[in-house]
Amino acid sequence: MDQLTFTDMEYAGRRLDCPKLKFLQKMDANIPWAEWVSLIEPFYPSGDRGRPPIGIERMLRMTFLQNWYSLSDVNVELQIYDSYAFRVFMKIDFMKEQVPDATTLLKFRHRLEANGLGKAMFDSIANALDANGLLLRGGTIIDATIIEAPSSTKNKENKRDEEMASTRKGNEWFFGMKAHIGVDAATGYIHSLETTPANVHDVTVAHKLIRDDDRVLYGDAGYVGIEKRDEIKNDEHLSKIDYRISRRHSSVPKTSEGAYNWDRHIERQKSSVRAKVEHPFLIVKRLFGFGRTVYRGLKKNTHRLYLLFASCNVVMMARAGRSLEPASGDNCALFS
Repeated sequence: MDQLTFTDMEYAGRRLDCPKLKFLQKMDANIPWAEWVSLIEPFYPSGDRGRPPIGIERMLRMTFLQNWYSLSDVNVELQIYDSYAFRVFMKIDFMKEQVPDATTLLKFRHRLEANGLGKAMFDSIANALDANGLLLRGGTIIDATIIEAPSSTKNKENKRDEEMASTRKGNEWFFGMKAHIGVDAATGYIHSLETTPANVHDVTVAHKLIRDDDRVLYGDAGYVGIEKRDEIKNDEHLSKIDYRISRRHSSVPKTSEGAYNWDRHIERQKSSVRAKVEHPFLIVKRLFGFGRTVYRGLKKNTHRLYLLFASCNVVMMARAGRSLEPASGDNCALFS
């Protein structure tokens, strides 16, 4: 699509910029496509026999459009034909080629899931952030969110998803899974992700979200007592970490009238740091629309979460005006 089409020239005369197009241009500029293609290439058909396969990067772009806009396999194909912003992001010239069909996209997604490539792409973004000095180390914030799943039994199997579970939060019951994340305490970028059924308590997964060089850990009241757990006490590194866990509101002592409540002040300071962990959840659930599970089973939904949290890191980086592209003459030490 190097040569302008009549559609491109007509669209260039628009009076306002399309928010969707601006968002996709930012994501296109910040995602390491070449690195992700190299991760997938060993697991992709070579094309030596049979019909030549569609390019990996094109299928990746289609996959991310599907995830960012919560579209079905069929609907994302239709939207690419319908939307100019999607067509530009896909780099497709309809005079020469057509959009990959829904079946091709389905097979590509299954290939990514089967080989754990969603996690590999998530890790590549985290490693790039680390190499560029955006993960400052030393401190982690952990938290979990519930991703609801359909609770209806009106389906072919006449039953709910067996890998999901029910849990109570406040006075409400939820059925689904949990996404547990660890973010850098200084910058808020996600470096760890674990998923479980919704009935697994947050504190039981906490040790998997801590990095080897973390010295401080922040968490909400759901992690009270974490330092007493066996997996923490029996680990040389984890037992030395400073656990700054928010106290339950009812456990903070009250002071006499006119006296300054230092306990409340300390809790506010903890919360001001811990607030960074809420931003990725907001992006995944609101911007990308992943408030409910899309597929059955933990594996498929975990794969999608890896792609979305990798994208979330890219979104936060772009909003901060940073890029993973190094400045000229600098070996990934600064940002362009």
